[in-house]
Amino acid sequence: MEVQEAVTQHTERVNLLGMTRSKMETWLVSIGEKPFRAQQILKWIHHSGVDDFEQMSNLGKALRAKLGELAEIRPPKVVRQLDSKDGTRKWAIEVGGNNLVETVFIPDGQRGTLCVSSQVGCSLDCSFCSTGKQGFQRDLTASEILGQVWLAIKSYDAFGPGKNRVVTNVVMMGMGEPLLNFENVVDATNLMMDDFGYGLSKRRVTLSTSGVVPMLDKLGDVSEVSLAVSLHAPNDALRNELVPINRRYPIAELLAACRRYLDKQPDKHRVVTVEYTLIAGVNDSMDQARELAQVLRDLPCKVNLIPFNPFSLSDYQRPSKSAVSRFWQVMTDAGYVTTVRTTRGDDIDAACGQLAGQVQDRTRRAERHRRKAEETQIIRVM
Repeated sequence: MEVQEAVTQHTERVNLLGMTRSKMETWLVSIGEKPFRAQQILKWIHHSGVDDFEQMSNLGKALRAKLGELAEIRPPKVVRQLDSKDGTRKWAIEVGGNNLVETVFIPDGQRGTLCVSSQVGCSLDCSFCSTGKQGFQRDLTASEILGQVWLAIKSYDAFGPGKNRVVTNVVMMGMGEPLLNFENVVDATNLMMDDFGYGLSKRRVTLSTSGVVPMLDKLGDVSEVSLAVSLHAPNDALRNELVPINRRYPIAELLAACRRYLDKQPDKHRVVTVEYTLIAGVNDSMDQARELAQVLRDLPCKVNLIPFNPFSLSDYQRPSKSAVSRFWQVMTDAGYVTTVRTTRGDDIDAACGQLAGQVQDRTRRAERHRRKAEETQIIRVM
């Protein structure tokens, strides 16, 4: 009787794709099932790429039928895929309400990095980011976030035993501010690191934030993801212009929160990745490099320099190779491990900061033609 009552209370099918192990255990108990079934279901979904309960052969027939009535495994829908000559792949993914997000996969030898989005649009309006120009629509659900990983692996037919791991790294560096979609991002990234999920190392799942200090402090209590900070300026005056959230949480507060995050991690060798987009004539001088080196002196970190990639809604320009080299040299001489991000996928507008061009226009035209009068909201990855 109790089981039947629990079943009848669940009128809408629950999407299990983004459900963590603990939440799935709780849900299974609520419908009268044993919690250990969660491990079996998770392995079918995330190890084998199965989205049909009838294929879960180690579950009893009655349980499969019950799951079919109460639950589903529903990834978001891919509406467009583009492949670059350098191997980069980009997907436009529909997440309902005529909203699309983009996800980018970047292969590099044995390493494959997937750039994942957390929101439809972004409210932070960083001046060098195309996503901020689109405005904010809504948060993605945990299933929509995790679904980007599921779809990428499915795209390469890499589920199942004996298949090479395609996605080795995940970076929450797509569109949106992950810490403003806190619970869903934490659930999705924890599932990425769960052995019954994707089993990724904590050093290979990275969350990038523009600096939401209160949520960064909260993150340290519930997650062990690697941390990246979108800094982009060596002082508050300039960062206020480039990253407006700095007016609320200035650099000193942000870096102090980063140190607190590291202090909470069990691995005391962790460092923060400082992301710094180099913009010609704005933040790429040697004096600014020396100022940045001084600002970061008390933070265990490495520095990732990102040459700006122009897009249609910005007047900023890419720095010269010599400016990038000089900036890199100053940071390296100051003792920082410093890398320069290589531009990838620019022939399909998939490079960092470029994901708001021809694909957007084509998709909007197609949607207007198909829907006659409806306007499609296309959102791009940063």
